[in-house]
Order: sequence, then C-alpha cells, then structure tokens
Amino acid sequence: MEITESLKYDLRSAPDWFHESINILPRLENLQHPSGNLKYQVWDKANTKNIVILIHGTGAHKKWWDPIAPLINKNFTVIAPDLPGMGESSHRSEYNFDAFSESILGILKQEEFIDNAHRVYFIGHSLGGHVAGFMASELPQLASGLVMIDSPIRPPTYDYGTHISTGPLRKIKYYEDKISILKRFRLMPLQDCNNSWYLRYIAEHSIQEVESGWRWRFDDKLFATLRRLQSYEFKFQCPSLFIAGGKSLLLESKIMSYIKETFQDHMSIEVIENAAHHVPLDEPLELIKIINEYLLKWSDE
Repeated sequence: MEITESLKYDLRSAPDWFHESINILPRLENLQHPSGNLKYQVWDKANTKNIVILIHGTGAHKKWWDPIAPLINKNFTVIAPDLPGMGESSHRSEYNFDAFSESILGILKQEEFIDNAHRVYFIGHSLGGHVAGFMASELPQLASGLVMIDSPIRPPTYDYGTHISTGPLRKIKYYEDKISILKRFRLMPLQDCNNSWYLRYIAEHSIQEVESGWRWRFDDKLFATLRRLQSYEFKFQCPSLFIAGGKSLLLESKIMSYIKETFQDHMSIEVIENAAHHVPLDEPLELIKIINEYLLKWSDE
C-alpha cells in the first residue's frame, strides 16, 4: 500500500462506494466499566427493531467495519465495539470470552436494546466470530441470528496447549514517526490483499502517538494472556451462517468437515472463493451481499 502523511491522498484510488461509506459517520460512544472503558460506534437507523453487532478479530478494532457497516440493510441499526484491550477501549490485566461478552452486553444495555421489542444479530470475523458464537450459545434468548466469518470452530477435544498464536509475542515497540510504523502494518495471519486502500484505512486507525513515540493501539499482553475456549462446545440454536474464505489457511478440511457435520441442522455455509482469511478486506461487496440476504430472510421469519 502507498503510505504518506495524507490518508486522503493514499485513498485516492479507492472505489466510489468505499469513499461514500467512510463518509457516513457513525455516532461515537463510550461505556464506563469498572474493568476499563469501552469505545463503540453506532450507525443509527430510524424506527428499526433490528440490531446488528459487528465484532472484530484479534488485535483489530471497530474501524475495520467502517466501509461495510453503512452497506448493511437500512432496516438494521449497526453497532461496532472495540473489544477490551483493542482499538480505543481500555487495556486490562487479562482477557477472556466472558469479559468480551459482558462488554457487548453492557453496550446493548446502555443503548436500551435488550428487550422483547428488539432482535439482535451477532456478526464476527475470526476471534469476533468466536465471541459471536459464544454469546449466541450462552445467551440464546438474545440472539436472533449469527454470522461467523472465517472463524475456525474446533471440537471441544481440541488441545489449545499446542495452539500457535499468530500475533506478536514481544513487548510493544515504539516508532519515531507515523510513516515508519505504518510501513510495519501487516495482516495476521500473513496474507496478500489486493485492496490496498482498505489496508491503508485500517492501518491509519490502528496506531496512536504517545509520549514514547508511535505504537499499535492493541495491548501486547492480549496475545499471551487471552484465555481461549478450552473444552468449549458451541451450542447456539439460532439461525446461523458460516462464511469461509476459499483461500483461507485457517480452515483445513478437518475443521470444515466438523462444522458441516456438527451444525448441519441450523447453520448454512457460504464460501467466498477469492477471499483468504480476511474476508471483509478481500471481498467486502460480496460479503455484504451475502450477509444482507441472510439478515433479510431471518428478520422476515
């Protein structure tokens, strides 16, 4: 991707739909929490009872959804949170799925969306898909639908003791200037992405300047301290969809076979052939087309 001091200049080759989306500014909010504040943004839709929660992946942030969220059907209000320890949300001493779930639940309560009048749909990419599946499993009365995007669902017998993290295992490094750190931006797991303008946009919002220099926003302790879903079995029963990247390196045949066999009664599977793991960046328009089709079908049921 091209990197200068000017984000606007570097995005000049982006398609019109991308510029139109990022110019639809969401409402920015903060949830005060004893364990640390949580930042989130809302694309409000008038007189709607349908709520979509967009949950980002490990080390990512709410701004990953900026080009996509405005394209979700007009009958759905959309919320994108920064999970604890990522984006602009506060860092914590430890990270686990209960805390992620509690954070999103707190946002829904603050927005007054937890009642019989609202229908909540969870959509997550990678780690965010696991969080979405966890919430749909633990809070079945809340989840009206679930979309997991390239989130490997492993059997409860999977040994996370042998799991290899794809994130940084060293302490945060500080860079002397903005361009230097932007040049270090990489997708994890590593992959190519033809939409360099999308990469440049999320890179811009992945960094911050502090007293010691420029650094990534995420908490570097996250990758070492995150308590994964050891021995956990997803048990969601709501209408659900699994979207796989056809070129994803995370979805080996055993994982896909397990997903197809275990959730065959209530989970549809769609494959976006030209996408790798980072489906929202690789094929954003095809992704949103599929999501909208399922959301409309579910909301009409």
